[in-house]
Amino acid sequence: MRVGATFVLAASLLAAIAGGSPARAEDSRGVEANGGFTSRVTNPWFPLLKGMRWEYRGVKDGRRLREIVRVTGAVKRIGGVPCAVVDDRVWLDGKLAERTTDWYTQSAHGAVWYYGESTAELNRHGRVVSREGSWRAGLDGARPGIFMPARPRVGRSYAQEHYPGHAEDHFRIVSRHASVTVPFGAFRGTALMTREWTPLEPGVRDGKWYVKGIGVVRERALKGPVEHAELVAFHR
Repeated sequence: MRVGATFVLAASLLAAIAGGSPARAEDSRGVEANGGFTSRVTNPWFPLLKGMRWEYRGVKDGRRLREIVRVTGAVKRIGGVPCAVVDDRVWLDGKLAERTTDWYTQSAHGAVWYYGESTAELNRHGRVVSREGSWRAGLDGARPGIFMPARPRVGRSYAQEHYPGHAEDHFRIVSRHASVTVPFGAFRGTALMTREWTPLEPGVRDGKWYVKGIGVVRERALKGPVEHAELVAFHR
């Protein structure tokens, strides 16, 4: 999964992104969304540079999970905004179960914006059975959201996705000094911790832990079905 309208874009931004491209504005939480977007995402909490690769292991739906996320180096322009193309694949019990392409961009002030995803769920025979959750800013009323602010502050909440009825993930920053241990390493008092939820799954709450220079190192369901994933390998 990647409550309330705690993140509200200013009217000028809403008008500007009708075609998928933000203009100078601020949301109600003070996060700027201005020009100068780049596909070179250097936000320390969520870097996305060509060649970066993350491998996670865990459990999902009672099955063994292996997930590989890779920054492809390709650039996709959405509404004139250059976005980094990220490939995300999930195997369950050794079989490819999900494949997703995500699009991110970074503002001049360092905030990471999420511009959409193309996702496919596969059955045990490798056939696509669902594309639910796919969206792209500027299409069918979907709008970009903030995936990671430039300066995370405890207590602030943001919407990562704006596609009502299909993709509506939100998150709140709960700590900038959390500790977390995963197979890749132990991080004492240096992790950024968030809570995630979506009104589409009211009985589910997730926790995520981010480490500077790496990104996500752990994700765990706090409420709902048992799911977790931990970073086992990272290539810069």
